[in-house]
Amino acid sequence: MADGEREVRYHARIRDLPASARPRERLRDAGPGALADQELLAILLRTGTAQENAVAVASRLLSRFDGLVGLARSSFPELCAERGLGEAKAAQVQAALELGRRLVATQPQERAVIRYPQDVANLLQGELGLLDQEHMRVLLLNTRNQVLGTSDVYRGSVHTAVVRIGELFRDALRQNAPAIILVHNHPSGDPTPSSEDIAMTKQAIEAGELLDVDVLDHVVLAQGRFESMKTMKLAFL
Repeated sequence: MADGEREVRYHARIRDLPASARPRERLRDAGPGALADQELLAILLRTGTAQENAVAVASRLLSRFDGLVGLARSSFPELCAERGLGEAKAAQVQAALELGRRLVATQPQERAVIRYPQDVANLLQGELGLLDQEHMRVLLLNTRNQVLGTSDVYRGSVHTAVVRIGELFRDALRQNAPAIILVHNHPSGDPTPSSEDIAMTKQAIEAGELLDVDVLDHVVLAQGRFESMKTMKLAFL
């Protein structure tokens, strides 16, 4: 075995990470709410492959299926076909997701509440922060800032030349949502809003005023980092 391969395998193991970075230890010390989606999924998987630790496998799965929603819609054979998963792990993942669905069904009044930009990051960073292309999401909110739903409106370069502003409000108007928050990711790892991001947000705010839908913020996510354009006073007065 080559030295390079040994090094990859060594660093692939979660037990080689400091305790503060291991998902199970983080859950024990900070609670499950502090963990990103890929960390929770990694706990279900328990182990990775020779080249990837469980967190890397989880991140790959979330990217492959476009997040938790896509993962929940995947079939058992589709999961089994993924590298690092067999029937046992696929069954664990599907069982956990089904339990989540049943819990939501028994408590329909329990909705995520957005009070701060960190709440947006907690909700979507696990899905968007590690994707290799830009995705634009819209959070639909009610008058109590509870999340009514999430719309995936665009994939690709996010700027005014390609994003149709009307698409940002499509589901908000259908569901009579009085407010939205724009969210997109920067695969570069730098969440600093670009000039195109600012221009597009200004257009969205102006359109929202005409449609009577408040654009409360535009949050840009990157791996482990985020920026709120409202907090930065970019596009928002």
